[in-house]
Amino acid sequence: MQFVPSESHSPPLNLPQFTKNGGAVQENSSNFIANSATPWLVGASGICGLYIHIPFCFHKCHYCDFFSIVGDKKAQKTFVYRLLLEIKTVGQQIHDPISTIFIGGGTPTLLEGHLLSLVLDAISENFTFTDEYEWSVEANPETVTPEIASLLVAGGVNRVSIGAQSFDEQCLKSLERWHAPESVERSVHYFRDAGIENLSLDLIYGIPNQSINVFREDLRRAIDLCPEHISSYSLTYEPNTPLTVKEQRGEVQKIDEDLEYQMFEETMEILASNGYEQYEISNYAKPTRQCKHNLLYWNNGSWWPLGPAAAGHIAGRRWRNVPRLSQYNKHDGLPPIENVELLSPSGQAGETFMLGLRLREGIPKNRVDRLLSFFFFFFFSFFIFFFFHFFFLSFSPYFLLSSLFIFLSYLSQHVNIIGIFVTFNKSLTYFINP
Repeated sequence: MQFVPSESHSPPLNLPQFTKNGGAVQENSSNFIANSATPWLVGASGICGLYIHIPFCFHKCHYCDFFSIVGDKKAQKTFVYRLLLEIKTVGQQIHDPISTIFIGGGTPTLLEGHLLSLVLDAISENFTFTDEYEWSVEANPETVTPEIASLLVAGGVNRVSIGAQSFDEQCLKSLERWHAPESVERSVHYFRDAGIENLSLDLIYGIPNQSINVFREDLRRAIDLCPEHISSYSLTYEPNTPLTVKEQRGEVQKIDEDLEYQMFEETMEILASNGYEQYEISNYAKPTRQCKHNLLYWNNGSWWPLGPAAAGHIAGRRWRNVPRLSQYNKHDGLPPIENVELLSPSGQAGETFMLGLRLREGIPKNRVDRLLSFFFFFFFSFFIFFFFHFFFLSFSPYFLLSSLFIFLSYLSQHVNIIGIFVTFNKSLTYFINP
């Protein structure tokens, strides 16, 4: 059955209204969604990645705080129709080749086969890719069949992330995961047979009542399946999730912090001894198999989000699409955007610094040197001036204030103040985009 979006002409691209909100600049979301696409999308450059959110699950796990719903076939069809419109609109404006695509959820592999094929085909038809692009799809083991595996490969997908979480039945029950441990192994075989050469397995540790021996067995079984990538996350008690509510009621008890730390340490040791390199706090990979999409996030790169509740980042702007399916389904091809935040250069630099600290390699020295040189010059000069007055002039209650005033006066007479701030801004820009 053919399922094709309307071929109506593209809507006009009007500038949104801007309002001040504290120190940040926020775009008027209601006008933005109803009347315009993004002016910063038109002809946008430097966009390396796409994230596509598929919100459907057959069950909502009680620890998950991602936007997901239990939806029927009719809901899937309506959603895909709107997603195809969004893909087409955004694809018309992004001309740079895409290096990484990530389809997450929810459970992308829960979509009916023909609907999933439409999504994959729409992405291929509306975007160009680099020669060594990475196209990842998340998969729940219970939804994987030989047909789904072949469909993904035929659509251009070359990397799959399987949500194993654990190989212990009791741990899976504690997480409210409905798949059986053996379904993970079965899924791996299906994807290998279909031609997927880059597989990732997700594991969770710190599960209530999970012992160190049980987690060691999880690591062993994951390694035995020879995935190219393993993600190992500590269980997080997110606000307002059923798991957190149970913990607050005393129905669930967190494991001991020392035990959780031991699990983290052994993850590093065991995976390293089996050829996996830790490149980010929770991510390990065989050489050259690091997840490009992960690295795009941690290096504060630019990517465009598609689908409800998907978040994006371009040119110092962070935003997300509307987080409700009913609202998302009302859009007519325009990006359904809300909560756009325009970061200052110092805000961007701060984010780049904090995200970079998650990476094993840290922040490259050349990105820091120029920024630090400015701070060193300014504060060193001030302290030299301060101590000169302290030793050679009498001290008074207004000494510090007067010293600062004299120092700034001196700078205004002998140094180009505007030049200093221009230099500082250039330092921030270099730090963000070296």
